[in-house]
Amino acid sequence: MDKAMDLLGKEPALAWKMTVNILGMDEASLAASQSAAELREAPLVKDLLATCDRQHSAYKKWDGAHWVLSILADLGYPAGDESLRPLMEETFDTWMSREHETRHLKVIDGLVRRCASQEGNAIWCSLRLGFADKRTEELVSRLLKWQWPDGGWNCSKHHEADTSSFMETLIPLRALSLYAKCSGDAKVRAAAECAAEVFLTRRLFKRRRDDQVMDPHFIRLHYPLYWHYDILFGLKVMAEAGLLGDPRCQAALDLLESKRLPDGGFPAEETFARQSRPQLSGYSPVNWGGTSKKIMNPFVTADALYVLRLAGRPQ
Repeated sequence: MDKAMDLLGKEPALAWKMTVNILGMDEASLAASQSAAELREAPLVKDLLATCDRQHSAYKKWDGAHWVLSILADLGYPAGDESLRPLMEETFDTWMSREHETRHLKVIDGLVRRCASQEGNAIWCSLRLGFADKRTEELVSRLLKWQWPDGGWNCSKHHEADTSSFMETLIPLRALSLYAKCSGDAKVRAAAECAAEVFLTRRLFKRRRDDQVMDPHFIRLHYPLYWHYDILFGLKVMAEAGLLGDPRCQAALDLLESKRLPDGGFPAEETFARQSRPQLSGYSPVNWGGTSKKIMNPFVTADALYVLRLAGRPQ
């Protein structure tokens, strides 16, 4: 474990996660503020901002404004930095536009088909980065209106689709949980708890009908996840929502813990990003530590240690 902690400490972009998520310091503490300032000056963060694609859609994968903000917020970037406002405005403009609503919002068999992770990320980033306003409230209202009877969201255009998608439900759950925490809105909190049932009833990775793994990618570790899903991201959102103590999280926690390496760290088993051909979708300007089954990835390790600490499992 000491080796893993030493390696984490060498990545400035993980300064806030080390202080707040792993060591458990209060977000309002001086130590947390100092670590957020260190994060802000990290080379990785500067590269993300310097290479953010402002010529194309805010949603351009993975260097558009929408994605850059989501990563900065996840790393613990300090709130209220006005240099980020143009990126937030681009993101709001994308999801609030009339064109977006008319082109991408479909109702089939009475169910709204929407990639709700998009609005969810915008809500979550605006709250975490200090830019929440009436548009945040409007996006929350839309998620509530679009929520499916089983608690989540889905963008499938197939008539037979009647069950929420893990990928389109986790990020809205994350956003609504944070909004409810900030606002005290009981209705939003209830909607978040309903969304959580989409995952909890499946123990975060298993089919209900036969208890088998839903998707092999769900049990492999990644960072960043972007809009994708794995058990670590699921557990992290459950932790943020205050639901990690639910006994239905135990199987996923056991599986995560089984992936711990001898040095105390955790690997990134797959990646959703590439560092070549920046003009194409799927490009990331930074190296997220590589993939391996035997070598720890600092970003995956930081999130895994956070989840295990809150679950009361030995570090």
